[in-house]
Amino acid sequence: MKKWLSLMLLVLSMGAFAHAAEPVANRLSVWMWSDRYVYRPGESLTVRWAGRSNGDTTPYTVFFYRQNNQTGKKYYLPLGTEEVTDVVGKTAGAGFTVLNAGDTPKSVVIGNGGLYPAITIPNEFGMHTIVAEVRDATATRVMKRVYLKISVVSETVDVTGPITSDTTWVNTKNYILRGIVFVKSGATLTIEPGTVVQGAPGSQPPSALVVTREGKINAAGTRSRPIIMTSLQPFGQRTRGDWGGLVLLGKAPINVSANTNNLANPEGTFYIEGLAATSDGLYGGTEPNHNCGNLSYVRVEYAGAILSPNNELNSFTWGGCGKGTTANHLQAIYGLDDSFEWFGGNMDAKYLVGGLSADDFVDFQLGYTGRIQYGVFYQSNSARGNRGIEGDNSEYNNGATPSSNPTMYNLTFIGSGQPGFDEANAPGLFLRRGARASLYNMAVMNFYSSAVELTDANTQAQMDQGNVVMDGVLMWNNNVGTGGGLGITQQISNAATQSFAQGTRGNGNGRNFSVADPKLARLTDLSDPDFRPTVGSPALSIGAVVPPDDGFFDQSAHFIGGMGEENWMEEWTSFLQEPDIAQ
Repeated sequence: MKKWLSLMLLVLSMGAFAHAAEPVANRLSVWMWSDRYVYRPGESLTVRWAGRSNGDTTPYTVFFYRQNNQTGKKYYLPLGTEEVTDVVGKTAGAGFTVLNAGDTPKSVVIGNGGLYPAITIPNEFGMHTIVAEVRDATATRVMKRVYLKISVVSETVDVTGPITSDTTWVNTKNYILRGIVFVKSGATLTIEPGTVVQGAPGSQPPSALVVTREGKINAAGTRSRPIIMTSLQPFGQRTRGDWGGLVLLGKAPINVSANTNNLANPEGTFYIEGLAATSDGLYGGTEPNHNCGNLSYVRVEYAGAILSPNNELNSFTWGGCGKGTTANHLQAIYGLDDSFEWFGGNMDAKYLVGGLSADDFVDFQLGYTGRIQYGVFYQSNSARGNRGIEGDNSEYNNGATPSSNPTMYNLTFIGSGQPGFDEANAPGLFLRRGARASLYNMAVMNFYSSAVELTDANTQAQMDQGNVVMDGVLMWNNNVGTGGGLGITQQISNAATQSFAQGTRGNGNGRNFSVADPKLARLTDLSDPDFRPTVGSPALSIGAVVPPDDGFFDQSAHFIGGMGEENWMEEWTSFLQEPDIAQ
């Protein structure tokens, strides 16, 4: 029994917050992983974990179970039954075991030498979740959960050519992209919830999924069954740029003239960055309500493969996508280029997570005029990126119309505190080349460069004309490269931007800039972060701008940054850092 208790002390280091209403006070951090996403019935599943108590000594009860996300049934370890049992197999009638937390080095929890024997993958196809659930001492209140998603499939399908008719990818199969796969004219690609799509590294051209202007995608995952687009490499061996990424092209307006950059593009259209200049890569048009498709609860991991020098794909790319397009609950992690990039169009997006990408996290240009709300974007010392927002009007003509002019509310940007990955000047919020934008309730912290910069004469002219609005910008620990400080002028280097932030330039449209620690819950362990502000955070007390009641924005966001009390990232996301899980 003493051996079991010793092991269980380690188990209690696990979790991610389970309920929106829970106080952001629990300090436990943990991450749990296997060696891959995809399994066949009869194979053995070994699960490892690591974590830290971070000084938490609260008494808890702990439960492990496997959940079939198709049926919802839970099978509790160690007995593998549907009856609720705790970590040692006790039922409620026998009295659950109460334990205190401890630290957990990298080790096996399920498998040889672990707390439980390896799980034999059942003959139950689709997505499953291994869950560690931490409840309070009375076992009546769930305090934390940590999730590991796996896919049980009957076969593997290599995808090597274009999709030319309506096609459905099902969650009982594993799809491997080998080369660029185009969804062509008249075809809709439907991807079931819980489907895993993997890009094969090393293919030429790199693996990617591209939805052309005449095609469409319907990738509607769910919280318990996200759609995962990822590298084919095993866990711990994946790298940025293992495969290309996801590209959606549409017919909404962009601001590019004919024959731009020595290409034979018709007026108002262009060829998407990263692909050859062919009809399959063309985007833009005159249909503002064009529908590129539906992306919901989709993760894109380890994307951004290089097609040629300085020519990479992004994790998520939208070119000329219109208001009919759906984009919500999307995560980009470990991309070699941008996390999310918009080339023109006017589509909206909500609930975005971008982490550990090598370039920018929110990038727009060529006349993008959409709306974005709720996003968290972060870097680490071991996986540096560049800018938080990089906004351009057009590099080809700074005065081109329609002007880039998006409206964004409630975004958090967390830098690495180090120089940019490959940009010497990598501010948190960066507008250039005549860009316009309206940015509200922004939290910007830990950037080596300035928190905010409006650069070049054309962009500052837009500022002076009142076409740039920033209201509610909370800054902390930025401008690290020059020492930073607690004043606006210490957080921002550019003189014109300093004046804007102080309200003396730009028709008063730089409002409510402040410098204070947002006191986010947990950033020390980025394999299990918590980006919510804690009690007493200025993000909850500084006056936030209430979003407009226009049918898209959520007006309940009375806080600065991408998260309030609600943990909208729970279960469908993954924050595993490769150094934390490498063997």
